[in-house]
Amino acid sequence: MQTWNGNNDHFKEIRQHLFSAVIGDVMDQLGLFDQFLPPVIQPLHPDMIVVGRAMPVLEVDVFGERSENELNPIQQKPFGLMFEALDDLKPDEVYICSGGSPNYALWGELMSTRARKLGAAGAVVDGFTRDTRGILRLGFPTFSHGRFAQDQGPRGKVVDFRTPVRMKNVWIRPGDLIFGDLDGVCVIPREAEEEIINRAIEKASGEKLVQKAIENGMSACEAYAKFGIM
Repeated sequence: MQTWNGNNDHFKEIRQHLFSAVIGDVMDQLGLFDQFLPPVIQPLHPDMIVVGRAMPVLEVDVFGERSENELNPIQQKPFGLMFEALDDLKPDEVYICSGGSPNYALWGELMSTRARKLGAAGAVVDGFTRDTRGILRLGFPTFSHGRFAQDQGPRGKVVDFRTPVRMKNVWIRPGDLIFGDLDGVCVIPREAEEEIINRAIEKASGEKLVQKAIENGMSACEAYAKFGIM
């Protein structure tokens, strides 16, 4: 695999050769200790991998689909700015939504269909997804708390997008690199991504050497002493 230079053309190679654990290890070495999203956020299918640029979306809880007397015009729109946010997705971007309570679905089949048509890389939501069979048929990389059909319509609205959001202790800014697989979703700060990805490539190659050495009979202590990797 070529060294990383921020070019989106390399996303396919990252998907093939890297994994969340090795990226997380490298970020730990660089002092970036809070870059994994909450572990409850998992792929809808074990084989799903997401790699792309963050397009953060801010969700809030509401208590009705419409509220004509509200001063904020967004409150008068079903789903708030959700459709605008969805339609604004660019190729290789990840719809990444946070802010509301995890009591309703934030993503579904029709949203996946539109996002896929726009060339988006996936969706990561701090809540639930629905229309699971449809999303699985599409094969669209989708990460969430799990499956729950209850609609966001009367319960939540998107109030902003392309704005920094937070999931637990992790800040996600527009353009940050997102990587997710079966073991978790991590946020790679854009200003450090070149060093992180290149170190991860090097570490992944080193781990293959360690595995081969252990398979050939080397002890764990000997392997760590020789390679500094485990």
